[in-house]
Amino acid sequence: MKLYLVPTPIGNLDDITLRAIKVLQSVDAILAEDTRNSGVLLKHLGINKPLYAHHAHNEHHGTQGIIKLLKEGKVLALVSDAGTPAISDPGFLLVRECLKQGVEVECLPGATAFVPALVNSGLPADRFTFEGFLPHKKGRQTRLKNLVEEERTIIFYESPHRLLKTLEQLAEYLGTDRQACVSRELTKIFEENRRGTLAEILTHYQLNPNTIKGEIVIIVAGKN
Repeated sequence: MKLYLVPTPIGNLDDITLRAIKVLQSVDAILAEDTRNSGVLLKHLGINKPLYAHHAHNEHHGTQGIIKLLKEGKVLALVSDAGTPAISDPGFLLVRECLKQGVEVECLPGATAFVPALVNSGLPADRFTFEGFLPHKKGRQTRLKNLVEEERTIIFYESPHRLLKTLEQLAEYLGTDRQACVSRELTKIFEENRRGTLAEILTHYQLNPNTIKGEIVIIVAGKN
């Protein structure tokens, strides 16, 4: 019995590792955040395995069923739509329960969106804090206030329809002259890394709202 956490490409399907392919070929079944998206990847790789949904809406009540399969001797792989499971994606609850139940867990190295975004931002990468998605409503302002004195580079994930709001609030709380970078469509044909002050980046996207597409990573310099 064993659970593998398998990172999947964040855009370019060729970014999957040879080891990840071998593991996906060897397991009894694959748990996927979205079986449709993962099905496209598996078809591209020529892998035909049972595929089961494991996402934010069913992970609480579905975890025990997965543990039961693992304890029966099954070897399973967990994948998210893109990147490494449990990084702003489902996975944490299952991993925690596996460890409690004595089920072996192994995480493969691989794609995670914030790493290329951080490295190519030009901002300090020796010390950083990963904030993931900010709360949509409750607790959002508190989280931002807590980051005002943060000296490490700060990393956020954001969706296209909330980017402008988030940039406005970051400029309000952290300062319009704070250096930042917005990366979107990483590893894809239309990859963009927009660098400058928060004010400059905000103005650009206010004037070009039609370009706000795809998965987004925001990198913000820490307090100087």
